[in-house]
Amino acid sequence: QVQLTESGGGSVQAGGSLRLSCAASGYSPNKGRGCMGWFRQTPGKEREGIAVIDSDGNIKLADSVKGRFTISQDNAKMTLYLQMNNLEPEDTATYYCAADISPVKWDGDPLQRPHAYWGQGTQVTVSS
Repeated sequence: QVQLTESGGGSVQAGGSLRLSCAASGYSPNKGRGCMGWFRQTPGKEREGIAVIDSDGNIKLADSVKGRFTISQDNAKMTLYLQMNNLEPEDTATYYCAADISPVKWDGDPLQRPHAYWGQGTQVTVSS
């Protein structure tokens, strides 16, 4: 059973920084083509993929966060991170960590890859 637990959300002013963490248990990416990522959603809008990293270390960032957000992972701690700098009010959302393992290579946009496992989300609020 894969469990993902996010932490690190909060309220900051525009221009500030936050680091989100996602602790994973039961996740074994070496058993297939793994991928972990961060998604966000605001009320009334579709969930948006913003940063993903696969088991080969390939990273894809959404255009809206390039240059401001960084995704990384600590395999020893089985923890995924999202460093968010220069936050903008438009970044206000609930942020979700997700993970997936598949025996089949995903050839589409990594940010559009379906993920089987999801955390409960952590709220990020950026005030102007």
